[in-house]
Amino acid sequence: MLIQLLFVLVCIIVGARIGGIGLGVMGGLGVAILTFFFGLQPTAPPIDVMLMIAAVISAAAAMQAAGGLDFLVSVAEKILRRHPQYVTILAPLVTYSFTFLAGTGHVAYSVLPVIAEVARETKIRPERPLGIAVIASQQAITASPISAATVALLGLLAGFDITLFDILKITIPATLIGVIVGAFASMRVGKELVDDPEYIRRLEKGELDNTHLEMSNIKNLFNAKLSVFLFLLATFLIVLFGSISRLRPTFNGESLAMPALIEILMLTTAAIILLVTKTSGAKAAQGSVFSAGMQAVIAIFGVAWMGDTFINGNIAQLTSSIEGIVTEMPWLFGIALFVMSILLYSQAATVRAIVPLGVALGLNPMLLIALFPAVNGYFFIPNYPTVVAAINFDRTGTTKIGKYILNHSFMMPGLVATIVAIGTGLLLIQIF
Repeated sequence: MLIQLLFVLVCIIVGARIGGIGLGVMGGLGVAILTFFFGLQPTAPPIDVMLMIAAVISAAAAMQAAGGLDFLVSVAEKILRRHPQYVTILAPLVTYSFTFLAGTGHVAYSVLPVIAEVARETKIRPERPLGIAVIASQQAITASPISAATVALLGLLAGFDITLFDILKITIPATLIGVIVGAFASMRVGKELVDDPEYIRRLEKGELDNTHLEMSNIKNLFNAKLSVFLFLLATFLIVLFGSISRLRPTFNGESLAMPALIEILMLTTAAIILLVTKTSGAKAAQGSVFSAGMQAVIAIFGVAWMGDTFINGNIAQLTSSIEGIVTEMPWLFGIALFVMSILLYSQAATVRAIVPLGVALGLNPMLLIALFPAVNGYFFIPNYPTVVAAINFDRTGTTKIGKYILNHSFMMPGLVATIVAIGTGLLLIQIF
């Protein structure tokens, strides 16, 4: 089993280094090794999760193509410029809202330059709002009703009579509190901008220009607003139907399964957006949201399939060796989720790879929900795209990777937000 685990970890590490679809295809290679060399029977690929993500991404991509994302960015810009002195608090709330609504953290790219400029113009160290803003965009994934990670968790806990509302009532307040605490902690990070040696050096050498960032004009404001409305309506309906099962159609005495419902609603929404706004489907497929989402689908395809195959083939040995430890100290499972998310660079892939083990070990499903924010660990190594983007957008040089790699601008807000979110979640499951 240990040799098999080694091969699995090697595939994950190599796949993460390749980037793009690398994680998914290396997961496929891992399945091949486990099947042909170790004789493990491959499990069924996670088709429902993949199809749900594809459907959500289709709707989000259609909204982006119709100008909906640009409209949301323009609203965020107005909020930030109206209260620039509070940018460290408002910025993470903005990126959190973006991810919550869209289901993917990649939508934060569009607002990061605005955050950096507002901070610089107000003489606030840009590292402070940018660091926690990136973390907030990650935390919101575990609170979004349409994110791949939440959908994956819902699917895995469906057998325990857990509804979408059961997950959201824990993760939304837990992650929000974590982000707010992280924002307040960020307000004291580093020296003030005017005293920062790197900022002073760049200022003296004329490396900083005063060019004002102008957001691109939205060609059709009505279509942009309409696409946002339709997408939000679909999200609301998913939460409503996911929370009240009797509202869903019944077949043979059973309510329509949530995976099918999400797929139907999101594909329908994508179709309506494209039709009523007269947006090209090809344009939707060319956007950043669609590209990032499809990479996530491939990642889950390979990694989750590999993880399921490994766990299913060694379930008896796994449960007998670690069941006692995890049962007595369930927080260890949270650490496992955090570490694996660092390797996988995907909350959804982490959920599909590790949570089945938690279910097999007999962990309380509400405990698994409380530990859910632990999958937001990929800020730990500062090479995720949103992290790199935030560093590049900060022209003052305050947002950076430290000399020792791990002492970077995102470490403190990331650890604070994650730990507080988990702690809050553990308290909330005692109440609910």
